[in-house]
This record gives sequence, C-alpha cells and structure tokens, in this order.
Amino acid sequence: MVVVGDLKKGMIILIDGELYRVLGMQKHFTGRGSGIIKTKLKNLKTGYVIDKNFNSGEKVEEAALDYRPAEYLYHDGDNYVFMDLNTYEQYLLSEEDVSDAKDFLIDNLEVTLTFYDEKPVGIVLPTVVILEVVETEPNFKGDTASGGGKPAKLETGLKTTVPFFVEVGQKVKIDTRTGEYIERA
Repeated sequence: MVVVGDLKKGMIILIDGELYRVLGMQKHFTGRGSGIIKTKLKNLKTGYVIDKNFNSGEKVEEAALDYRPAEYLYHDGDNYVFMDLNTYEQYLLSEEDVSDAKDFLIDNLEVTLTFYDEKPVGIVLPTVVILEVVETEPNFKGDTASGGGKPAKLETGLKTTVPFFVEVGQKVKIDTRTGEYIERA
C-alpha cells in the first residue's frame, strides 16, 4: 500500500481490480482539515483517462510488477517492438504504453520492461541516452560557452535546448527524466 501523497508520475496502481498509470497529481490543502490529492489516472485496459480525488493520508495499492531487461528493436506503425534479453521473446507495446518514453527510443537501446501478470505494461528508460542533433541554428561570432542556449531537434524528434557550441551531427547526452541536455557525448 502507498499513501496517495507519495504517488509519482508513471507509477502503476490498482483501484477496484483495475490497473491505472499515474499521469499527474496535485496536492491541494484547505485552510483547515486535511488536504485533497487530485490525480489524473489512465486505465491501462481501456485507455480512458480519469480524474480522481483522494483525501490526504488515504492509501492505494501499488501493482506488483515484474521487471525484465529488454532491448528496443523498432517502431512498427502504432506499436513499439521490444525483445526480452533473457528469453529473446518479442513484445509489442502500444504508443500509450510507451507514453513519453518514445522521445528517447533509438534502435538497440537497452531498457527495462515492466510486466503485470506476464503482460508488458510499460518500460523504464536508462537515466541517460545519447542522441544525435539533426537540426539547430548555426554558431555565430560572439557565442559564449557559458551563457544561454539554442533550440535543437534530436534524431527521435525530441526538442531541447543545447549550448551554442553544439552543431548538427554531434551526439549529446540527454537526461530521460527531464529531457534536458547534459553534455556532448
């Protein structure tokens, strides 16, 4: 059991026997009494997104998940194909299952598949991925290494801000938790 105040984006919980992924949460406190936790939850079976309010201190059941090492193979229409590194079995995950992680997926990337009752329900990305810059503005005289940045588009379509000295074709390290530039690779 988990206290609703400790819920985090991406967690998978059980409510009335149904699996829900936490898409977001906000804490609202009134002048007196306990607060309310407003959550946005996605039903993993139906795909419907609901808003559900909990009283502060209320508990929900966290789903008992199994984690297995896997490799991202390719994107096929609306599905993403992963291979279990232990059994070499391939699994299809929908775009909804992959959610925001799709912005970091490149061929042969090692990830962790999340299973519930032997069915894949999501993935866990490594903390850092290396992506190539495919589009950014050229450098110009007067750029400094320490100040500001410029927008860049990466090979997966992710848009982020990079320092002025980064050019098209260079590889950069990106934090998958925030989508921010870390350093050149």
